Amino acid sequence: MTVTEARAEFVEAAIHSGEIEGLTVSNATRADADSYIAGRIDSNELVDRVRARYGLA
Repeated sequence: MTVTEARAEFVEAAIHSGEIEGLTVSNATRADADSYIAGRIDSNELVDRVRARYGLA
């Protein structure tokens, strides 16, 4: 399994977990997740962006 494939699996698992809890992923957050999957940002940047989006920074 490549790093990209592993990242995609992690993201999909996180999205699925959120959906089970009744959450939805915004288009902006999905775009950030896609950037993480592609390796353009690391996991810390992904978390920072999502936290900032929801006022948790």
